[in-house]
Amino acid sequence: MAGDPREAALLDRVRLFAQEVVAPGARDWERERRIDRDALKRAAELGLMAIEVPSEHGGLGMRFSCKAQMTRRLAAADFGFAMSVVNSHNIAAKLPALASSTLTQRYLPGIMSGELIGCTALTEPHAGSDFAAIATSAARTSAGWVLDGHKAWIVNAAIADVMMVYAQTEPGSGARGIAAFLVTAGREGFRREAPYTLAGQHTIGTGGFVLERYEVEEQAMLSPPGEAFRQALVGINGARCYVGAMCCGMVEAALEIAADYGRRRTTFGEPLTAHQGWRWALADAATDLAAADALVETAARTIDAREDAQLVAAKAKVFATRMAERHLPILLQRMGAEGLRDNYPLGRHLLGARVAGFVDGTTEILLERVARGYAR
Repeated sequence: MAGDPREAALLDRVRLFAQEVVAPGARDWERERRIDRDALKRAAELGLMAIEVPSEHGGLGMRFSCKAQMTRRLAAADFGFAMSVVNSHNIAAKLPALASSTLTQRYLPGIMSGELIGCTALTEPHAGSDFAAIATSAARTSAGWVLDGHKAWIVNAAIADVMMVYAQTEPGSGARGIAAFLVTAGREGFRREAPYTLAGQHTIGTGGFVLERYEVEEQAMLSPPGEAFRQALVGINGARCYVGAMCCGMVEAALEIAADYGRRRTTFGEPLTAHQGWRWALADAATDLAAADALVETAARTIDAREDAQLVAAKAKVFATRMAERHLPILLQRMGAEGLRDNYPLGRHLLGARVAGFVDGTTEILLERVARGYAR
């Protein structure tokens, strides 16, 4: 990735961190079904919670493209950890732009240092892709707002301290009435649910919480009705891009692992790499990986330029997730039963690719978005 040499140096440190901290720890984190807050704090010490935070607020002031490449490198070791880091980072990046100076000063330093973990709470038990259908309500009071509702399937919800919560201020108004509020855990009216028990990828910290007569002051509204919905859609374009980048990171890691195994493992007196059929599977994956990387990079540059990225981000995520879902099982197969050992990340990557097909717009939703351009 061409650009600021500071970004290149940071990404080199991220790669090393992923190899030395995330890769060795991820297996135990998954076994124990937890997020490692100490590892998140070490990621923050590298600056990973501050990449897009403006320098005047103590951040690194770097491009979206750098954030996307950061997630790619982390996901090569563990998809869930990468998702956890980037979701906390996103709250840090939004505070200077959306929150009052008081709230920014109160919470931003803690998130950038890793002392506080952030999350964005949009999805509900009965509203996911249909964002405008959320039922969490925000009722105005003389002192601010009272929030009531149930959020579900939220990244980092298991441990998050600071949350950007979307709520409906005018029932029946759809997107027009949705606003975003800053919510903090541990206050009266906030009840965290137990982390979800899933088939895997527990390092994402997926869970939910309930708000019951949760009171916030007027300045806790980060985005007003109507504007919040538009901003959320812009943010989702970015998420689709970096989820695509994460899929590329997982496939690249699997390629390297399979190739290394193929050079060491012999069959019929020859290494696996000497067999044409075996090699072609890796070549096929490498070709599709290059195409996915190109689409992701195009989407990231579009976002850097502050241009409309809806279409290219949708294409990047669809292609990259499908690419990962296609090639990860094949690369694992090229290692035989050895690929199933949990000292390799291939099994976790397989489930990570499946999760990628759900988050920030399912493949079906994104295909419909792309198709709209051809149905007019």
